[in-house]
Amino acid sequence: MLRKARAAAARSTGAFVVQASATLPLRPLALLRVGLFLLLLLSIPVVPSAYGQETAEVAARTLAISTRPIASFRIGSSETRFGALEFVGGLEMRSRDRDFGAISAFRFLDARKRFIGVTDTGFWFFGRLSHDSEGRPAGIDDFLMTPMMVTEGRLSTEKWETDAESLAVRGRTAVVGFERRHRLAEYRLDPPNMGAPLADLDFLIPSYELRANRGFETLAFAPEEGPLAGALIAITERSINKQGNIFAAILDGPMKGIFTVARSDGFDVTDGAFLPDGDLILLERRFTLASGVAMRLRRIPAAEIRPNGVADGPVLLEADMGYQIDNMEALDIWQRADGAIMLSLMSDDNHSILQRNLYLEFRLRDEAE
Repeated sequence: MLRKARAAAARSTGAFVVQASATLPLRPLALLRVGLFLLLLLSIPVVPSAYGQETAEVAARTLAISTRPIASFRIGSSETRFGALEFVGGLEMRSRDRDFGAISAFRFLDARKRFIGVTDTGFWFFGRLSHDSEGRPAGIDDFLMTPMMVTEGRLSTEKWETDAESLAVRGRTAVVGFERRHRLAEYRLDPPNMGAPLADLDFLIPSYELRANRGFETLAFAPEEGPLAGALIAITERSINKQGNIFAAILDGPMKGIFTVARSDGFDVTDGAFLPDGDLILLERRFTLASGVAMRLRRIPAAEIRPNGVADGPVLLEADMGYQIDNMEALDIWQRADGAIMLSLMSDDNHSILQRNLYLEFRLRDEAE
């Protein structure tokens, strides 16, 4: 039993990520904490969800979320400007509920307030973000979680069925990308009563090209008025072709077809969202035993996203363990009341006591400002 639990824990874990201290050298600390995390991972049993398994109907459950403000992005520095991005603020999110965490993707349902998301343990979550009088993130309220239905009336706690990694929302439709059993499932958007999937979508990419734990990490609807005419795009984490580029697809519309994203410097895609002008911002992650975790934001011009093309673009931000980051998995873009374009990120703690659930918020500015 313990061997099975350890194997399940290892399979359910994504990048091994730890948080750096400003007072110790990064490389020794990274190695130490990674080692501790691996020991922890192999020594604890997997705790089943409080919801149970194969239950036909389960009501959404309210969770109390406590938060601690993050005032500085770079550890030990009051700097707020990082190239084209300005750090607005952040939160470290905690809950005593054992189902909280494992955040894979989220989308705002209205600007900087209500949101919906998915976890790689097979849950929907919903909540409301509040800001203080200075416009900084202040707290998470009205937080709910409920398990995702695999089919009508059936839930599952099997990782291979419930590994939700990506989410796109438009109107009354939510599309979720799953890996391991690769699929794109369409749901009726009705928080918190999401129900069973309505249909599975054709993802165009041949199934044999999809790696077991490197599937669809990004789903995003392009702007209606842009060159992609509102198409849904899907990008894998690290399912790569012979040239070493990442498989992706435009799933509908006049430019429907497969493309790839250039992979560089060991970074893998974990999420993405479109800017109003049609450019795509990709969130990427890298992990090595030598240097720990890093995150990157890359801007892909709209013209680069086309069938048979290789999409690439400039890096907006790269951050290592000298910054307030963790296993950054989720990204959304929204517009503030004053017109400012905002980028919001969340992290996946892998249900590890050595990792954190973070919310980070940046304003996109002109680099000349």
